[in-house]
Amino acid sequence: MKLVGIAGSIAEQSYNRTLLKFIAKHFEGLVDIDVLDINDVPMFCQDDDQTNSPAIQDLNKKISAADGVIIATPEHNHSVPAALKNVIEWLSYKIHPLDGKPVMIVGASYHSQGSARAQLHLRQILEAPGVNAVVLPGNEFLLGNVKEAFDENNDLKDQRTIDFLQTTLQNFIKFARVINMIGTTNDYEDEDLSAKTGTDTTVKGVEMNDDDWLDKAAKKVNAVEGNSYVKLDSGLLTVNQLNYFLKTIPLELTYVDENNQFIYYNRALPTEKMLAKRTPAQVGDSLDKVHPDIKRVIKHVKQVINELRTGKSDLVSMPVPGDEEKSHVMHYYKAMHDEDNNYKGVNEWAVDLKPIVDYYLQATGQKLVADPNSQVDATSGASKQPAKPEVKVDATTSASKEN
Repeated sequence: MKLVGIAGSIAEQSYNRTLLKFIAKHFEGLVDIDVLDINDVPMFCQDDDQTNSPAIQDLNKKISAADGVIIATPEHNHSVPAALKNVIEWLSYKIHPLDGKPVMIVGASYHSQGSARAQLHLRQILEAPGVNAVVLPGNEFLLGNVKEAFDENNDLKDQRTIDFLQTTLQNFIKFARVINMIGTTNDYEDEDLSAKTGTDTTVKGVEMNDDDWLDKAAKKVNAVEGNSYVKLDSGLLTVNQLNYFLKTIPLELTYVDENNQFIYYNRALPTEKMLAKRTPAQVGDSLDKVHPDIKRVIKHVKQVINELRTGKSDLVSMPVPGDEEKSHVMHYYKAMHDEDNNYKGVNEWAVDLKPIVDYYLQATGQKLVADPNSQVDATSGASKQPAKPEVKVDATTSASKEN
């Protein structure tokens, strides 16, 4: 993966530039990072348009060609430095290389807060209309007390800091691949998330965004319930049995029809415990009501739906960046079709893979180890331990035991 790095400082001695260069050097097996220079970028002024100047066009071309951007920002007066803001002004005036571009934010500062306030402000700037960058959520790398952080070779001293930085970078690689995969064309913009067109299964005469849509729609169509039987293509179940079955499937399931109306989820857990938060009042809502009214969120929902509707992809998978030590949550979106191969909506499921992997490792006596030759974004891979006579398998539970 090809990334570019931008240090938000034009100082001769910049710890944020040092941090970027360390990332480029230390993780060259994961990514190829070109650290860009912003020292020659002119002061932004609409009356003196220098969009076509070599300094700005060089940034434009390299950012456009990259798979993602890492920005390292210092903190000046609780915000980003003027030099960095100036660059973003040029890159959102007549040219827009950051539009739809995955961005990871890091930062270093002299004090313990590690540019936290500047990073928060930078996120807001990057998500502003005209910039429209796609910033990695849920991950922060804040390097405090930076004067003591590097050794004489400009390498980070603390191994735990390096390990955390690697985890954050690997999360960004996954994130960037997903964003780039679903953002290659613009035909998704015609995808209508308001569900106003309707389809042959849409319940007419009931406001779809009504909190009581389920009860009202069921009454409208005289829907069966309880112990009424439903004949399926490979079984005969009562409605109650269907509910028992679906609610005990160890995945969070969501059904969105071809009209982009959210019509079902298997309510196995309370909302606050779900990986993808859903509420009964959302059932029946159009997708533009289900998702936050944030331009970049709506954009990516449209991209995923369009990929599936048009057949460009049959399955879209998306990791949710987070603490890899505690969980590895994946969202999967599968296109559904009828017998004539007509698109009939999306089967979405969310699952935390870490408990599954943990059980597999325990049951088979294997462990995860880092691959020093890895050129992909995987944080680790299953590697079987050399056979040892002291490894025994519990005949009752199949869990391995090591003496």
